[in-house]
Amino acid sequence: MTPEDRFPGPEPHHSGRHPHQDLDVLPYGSYYEPNPPADYPGSPGEPQDRPTGTDATYSGYGGARYLEQHWPVTGHSTPTQSIFQAPGPSAAMQREDPPTIELGPPISEDDLRPAPQLPPVGEPGPVGPLYVVGDVHGYLDELLAALHQQGLVDAEGHWSAGRARVWFLGDFTDRGPDGIGVIDLVMQLAAEAAAAGGYCRALMGNHELLFLGAHRYGDEPVQSTAGTASFRAAWLLNGGQQHDLDRLQGHHISWLKRLPAIALEDDHLLLHSDTTAYLEFGDSIAAVNDAVHNLLSDEGADEWWDAFRRFTKRFAFRGPGGPMAAGELLATYGGHRVVHGHSPIPYLTGEATADTGEPPYVPGPYIYADELAVAMDGGVTMEGRLLVARLPVD
Repeated sequence: MTPEDRFPGPEPHHSGRHPHQDLDVLPYGSYYEPNPPADYPGSPGEPQDRPTGTDATYSGYGGARYLEQHWPVTGHSTPTQSIFQAPGPSAAMQREDPPTIELGPPISEDDLRPAPQLPPVGEPGPVGPLYVVGDVHGYLDELLAALHQQGLVDAEGHWSAGRARVWFLGDFTDRGPDGIGVIDLVMQLAAEAAAAGGYCRALMGNHELLFLGAHRYGDEPVQSTAGTASFRAAWLLNGGQQHDLDRLQGHHISWLKRLPAIALEDDHLLLHSDTTAYLEFGDSIAAVNDAVHNLLSDEGADEWWDAFRRFTKRFAFRGPGGPMAAGELLATYGGHRVVHGHSPIPYLTGEATADTGEPPYVPGPYIYADELAVAMDGGVTMEGRLLVARLPVD
């Protein structure tokens, strides 16, 4: 059964069979699960009424084994309702898992600011609506369809949203069929949006670090917790596509290396990864972004690898300690809610570990951690959805 069968309506058509490799792993297939920090719940030295070292909010690369140990799975029925209709009393929407949020309405004509109405260049104008885009992973056709459905691009794939603002949350390449095509599209939309008085911007994901590392360092050995590894080996293991590397050009590299790692927009803290590792790079948004840019400009393979390892950690906002972790980031960098990609929603809800044989049900963004976090990776690589949503989602 295809996603079109599960989700009737204006669904993106799929550009190829989606592989079921959806969580990042280290070379040789081992999962990186570091010991949690001493001040996290469940760590050694914490009160003994908590299971020692089993806190589900702290994990490196995850994987089905870790999820099965720490995240119980309940049964799910197969919904038949279109995700573009109002939610009904289906069994899937009544399960104990925290609910996902339906995608917001497409951009309306009132939100669009046609060019003739724009103020002169250099003068401030009205601010358009804010959208975020989850992990794309090379699925260009799905991305174009999702952007078009929200009114952000026209039928030819050109910016049509006037003063609207769009943030991509990273992970443009790997696993899917056309990562370079995705990068080219985002760069194109950035120029077209600026000309229309809006903007289209992007964050750096862990796969951008991996892709750039594979290009720059190739098979050069790096020190990994799994033993001696290389960027190229890790990139191939995590869905690297040789045709993307073959088409990578200098302007792609320059653009990718300048992407910020973190941003604050309309009181939303935008990140790629659901991890607190950002705190290890600085105590302000500017400091984090400067640290990452300096690393990519000056440091060697081992330093790049360490940054990739840190930004590939996941699940910090899940479980009993999740609100505390999200609150720590918000207290440091500002905002009232974290919005992230990286960890597919079916893993956060537990549905990915339910052996139903059906594609996961992802109606929209997933609000969790006492409503302090919003997940935007709809699991396009596992036959889920490529999510584009207007903020705020509630």
